[in-house]
Amino acid sequence: MPRPPAPRKTTGRPARISREEIIRTARRIVAEEGVDRLTMRRLATGIGSTPMALYHHVRDKEELLLLLLDDHAARSLRRPEPPPTDPRDRVLTAALAIHDVLAACPWIVEVLTADDLMSTSALWFVEQIVAGLTACGLTLDQAVHGYRAIWYYTAGEILVRTTAARRRTDDDRPVYRDQVFAGLDPAELPHLSRAAPRWAALTSQDTYEQGLRALVNGLLTPH
Repeated sequence: MPRPPAPRKTTGRPARISREEIIRTARRIVAEEGVDRLTMRRLATGIGSTPMALYHHVRDKEELLLLLLDDHAARSLRRPEPPPTDPRDRVLTAALAIHDVLAACPWIVEVLTADDLMSTSALWFVEQIVAGLTACGLTLDQAVHGYRAIWYYTAGEILVRTTAARRRTDDDRPVYRDQVFAGLDPAELPHLSRAAPRWAALTSQDTYEQGLRALVNGLLTPH
């Protein structure tokens, strides 16, 4: 007796993808594998979808990174309540808030250093820095330049610290600097020779706030 035909399989509609799921999966990929590994194809695999389906929600990788930046800023940046009334304190408080959020998620600094991507959610903190500097007597142009100096210092401090930590994690061999410092000539480099045994410990200390205060004081000192 012939077998009845097998029922036809229907694919039906593909599972709906939410923007929240896209952001959540992209955040996990970046945290575990790095920004370079975040591609539309890798994201689609992580979600269990296709790159074509993602393009209905996200135009390209740049828009995806912007979504991640805004999501992180909205979740992590907290405006001080109430904001400091002293303009110098407004600058310091805003810069410290930006630093603390980025230090906890250093991959964002790598994205932001492209200098053409920024989180709109973080612009309030940038406004506080520029406004505080102008209230201290700088022109608007000088305040923008001052913000840029603060940003370069902040981003550089995080990148150097993160890269050094990654280097120590990935490779436990003595770093090249230690080999060089071990053979310094005290006659030629007396100060570096004296500091050499403590150089690693000294440079690993968290002195961001101390340096920030010195930088802001310098920006506000009349020339």
